[in-house]
Amino acid sequence: MEVNDALIENLSNLARLKFDDSEKEEIKKDLQRMITFVEKLNELDTTGVEPLLHMSNAINVLREDVLQGSISREEALKNAPETDGVYFKVPKVINNTSK
Repeated sequence: MEVNDALIENLSNLARLKFDDSEKEEIKKDLQRMITFVEKLNELDTTGVEPLLHMSNAINVLREDVLQGSISREEALKNAPETDGVYFKVPKVINNTSK
């Protein structure tokens, strides 16, 4: 696969990125090296090789679920800067500008 200016322009447009000419040349070289590497991997004979699903043979060791106590609502709200007694109150951060 050949990496040309049209491909770089298309990729930069899709990624919503802008590059100057020197950056485009460097990106073109890097992309060509990556493609060459992947094409080299295609030369390997992988007949009979199972796909790799995990990086090691280790099995997940999960802890037992243990029922533990929790804090009360009053304790949770005790250090809140502002509350209505049931919920935390926070400043409004979303403005509805679609009106």
